[in-house]
Amino acid sequence: MQTPRETCLELLLQVEKNSSFSSIALDNKLSGNSGLSDVDRRFISALYYGVIERRITLDAVIGKYSKRPIDKLSLEIREILRMGVYQLLYMDSVPDSAAVDESVKLAKIKNQSASGFVNAVLRNFIRDGKKLLDDSLSIMYSCPEWLVNMWLRDYGEDIALSILKSSLGRPPTTVRFNTCKFDTKDILAELALDGIEAIPNEIIPDCYDLRNCGSAEKLSAYKKGMFHVQDASCQLCAAELGAKEGETVLDVCSAPGGKSFTTAEIMNDVGTVLAFDLHANRTKLITEGAKRLNLDIITASTNNAKIYNSELPLADRVLCDVPCSGLGVIGRKPEIKYNYSSESDLSQFPIVQYEILKTSSRYVKPGGTLLYSTCTLNCNENDNIAEKFLSENPDFEGAQLTHFDDYKATITPATCQFGGDGFFMAKFIRIG
Repeated sequence: MQTPRETCLELLLQVEKNSSFSSIALDNKLSGNSGLSDVDRRFISALYYGVIERRITLDAVIGKYSKRPIDKLSLEIREILRMGVYQLLYMDSVPDSAAVDESVKLAKIKNQSASGFVNAVLRNFIRDGKKLLDDSLSIMYSCPEWLVNMWLRDYGEDIALSILKSSLGRPPTTVRFNTCKFDTKDILAELALDGIEAIPNEIIPDCYDLRNCGSAEKLSAYKKGMFHVQDASCQLCAAELGAKEGETVLDVCSAPGGKSFTTAEIMNDVGTVLAFDLHANRTKLITEGAKRLNLDIITASTNNAKIYNSELPLADRVLCDVPCSGLGVIGRKPEIKYNYSSESDLSQFPIVQYEILKTSSRYVKPGGTLLYSTCTLNCNENDNIAEKFLSENPDFEGAQLTHFDDYKATITPATCQFGGDGFFMAKFIRIG
């Protein structure tokens, strides 16, 4: 049987080679490995996510103590060194000797001749006091320099620092209680049977953080349809849409369906929610989720959000949660920050986003609401899109958000107390 470190190394190699989502790779591995103790699972998760989110910092250390450029090292040895340095820097529960010895053992399995090299790099780092000689924001927060500079430019130093700090460490598992089908006390009691404590969000109704929670999908309350997993910012977005019982709502980029589920629950499952995605396998996720939650008003279908579909009805509310660069959810998916090599790599997103927003606006009834949202932190994908839309579409005007002082809002740790991921939303009303 694999040791916890061997399992972690295998996962890291899988993510590096296959560009897998870190959370999916980990869940699949741990769910199929019943021989692991809870202690081992926690260790694997901490080391695995830590190595991914701190990669730039770890590589800076390795680059200082390795005679060979880091990109010339084999993938296996590179990941073993990253694991070793991470344990030395950030895992106080692991003795330095164990971090080195276990890394050397892994190296002997993968490449016997490289074990001495691994030993030398790690021990030299210890000998120098395990110090980071570069105190730049990029190295301190393990964030690409171009991204640090973009956030400083777009949001200023205070907000940029809050974003960087929140991008490290594991965010809570946040869920939305299905109170249109179950009483809150019954959901809490069901969770308690599995040893789960639920902490209510102070601002967003039916929003809870789960404590002592591994995979939420394994809980009996989840299987019974008592909740769905959804970040606080996404729940707030659905709330800002403002849907009411009996209305018609279009969710043009819905999959996997979280905002449609919350919207249907806010509507007490009375009315119509049409949820769309480009791909049939993704709309299947929406249908399955709605069925589990016993929500009857959601219908999932395929549709291209960029192209106007005359067969769709005019709607009271249209939710336009567009594809984006995902820079607001780095805390949950740390590999995202390595997906782009420069700001220019993000240039394709605003083109598609504006096209979807413009098309979606055609489905809004006079007096109806259009909500644009992303889970990224980038003014070109957010504020600039909203402002362009208003300037080019005189039949719409900005509509006051309920929880903010304007028609648009950027959610960051420094700008709100919701506890959610980085997010943006802009609300419009059709006046013509």
